Amino acid sequence: MGKYGANTLKTLRWIPPTLVLLLAGPFALPAQEILTAENFFDEVSARYGKIQDYSARVSISRGQETMKGKLYYKSPNKLRIDFTDPAEQVLVTDGEQLTVYVPKYEVILLQKLKKRSQAALASMASAQGLNLLKRSYAVAYLIGPDYVNLDEVSKEPVKKLRLTSRSTAEGFRQITIAVGKNGLIRRISAVTLNYEEFVMDLTEITVNQNIPDTRFKYDAPAYANVYQNFLFDAEE
Repeated sequence: MGKYGANTLKTLRWIPPTLVLLLAGPFALPAQEILTAENFFDEVSARYGKIQDYSARVSISRGQETMKGKLYYKSPNKLRIDFTDPAEQVLVTDGEQLTVYVPKYEVILLQKLKKRSQAALASMASAQGLNLLKRSYAVAYLIGPDYVNLDEVSKEPVKKLRLTSRSTAEGFRQITIAVGKNGLIRRISAVTLNYEEFVMDLTEITVNQNIPDTRFKYDAPAYANVYQNFLFDAEE
């Protein structure tokens, strides 16, 4: 199916929209004394709940494949990504239905989200949702409370939190969140149960712009083939 064929669809299956909503949030943190990892996480959680909306440049990588685009989020459960690579691909959800348009194959993937998925979408982008996450993952600093380089190439200073799964029932063994000096999440890395690594970079984040609800409405092309419930069976 080409570079963005089967691999792209496979990627969309294992990257749940709840993860994107959970991990993509910017956090404005004030200057403060050194906090324990859990206290730092709690403060991030509290401030996360105050974010009304944001936009950002996003890069999503899995292995050798990278997808890039513009991400829009609005509390409590609206998300849209307009991809530039693959060009014109769109992922959008209003919290009740997920729509993915793959223009290269003229395919529209629709997923009616289950009640538990709707609850996750709504709660994860809030202080309560992150507190629930804390119950399932052990929180620690990846290296320590001080700023470190983003990676071996970039010397951009970040603080890194490591969330380690307490149960094999969770979708990820470990999640690493890198927070920059400006208080915004810069990078998120997650390792699946199959030891596949997912990396999401966020740049050019703008918070609380009063993004209209219409941004999350998508009129898919009428000529595209439609596939219903491609992630899981819909609930009655």
